[in-house]
Amino acid sequence: MMMQMLAAGGLAVLTDQLRASDEDNLKGYLEFEPAKATKRDSSWLANAVGKSVKVVYMLLKDLPAEYEYRVIFLRRDLAEVVGSQQAMLARRGESGARVASQEMVDIFARQLEQTDRWLAEQPNFRLLDVGYRDVIADPRNQALRVTEFLGLPLDVAAMAAVVDPSLYRQRTG
Repeated sequence: MMMQMLAAGGLAVLTDQLRASDEDNLKGYLEFEPAKATKRDSSWLANAVGKSVKVVYMLLKDLPAEYEYRVIFLRRDLAEVVGSQQAMLARRGESGARVASQEMVDIFARQLEQTDRWLAEQPNFRLLDVGYRDVIADPRNQALRVTEFLGLPLDVAAMAAVVDPSLYRQRTG
């Protein structure tokens, strides 16, 4: 959702278009496969300057220190994340990890705590936490926060317009 917002706002998005939209993500993924292999090859970063790139939190540590990063960390309830992953795997006819849902939530929580501690120590990372539910509830104000954080003249109305609450299917509470 955040990558869609950034693209709609006018920020160039680095994507390879390899992962097409599907039933689990009707608007598409906007991923960039080389980002997943940054630890082995970070040469792609030279072409990423000034662009938005989706990087999974566990891979932030692989980003080289010679660049400055502005990280928009989209935070979602971990039970919803696990539920969403399970629903996606079920639709594909795949089995997930042989770990109970709550155990997966606990694992993700520990990983996020470690990532947060690490990020707090990195002088080349600036961080903006954005709540997933906050974006759904108030996309315009969250788009404005993102725009101010990035310091770019993005189209806030266009960013807010791409938020589709009907796609928020895995909810807790």
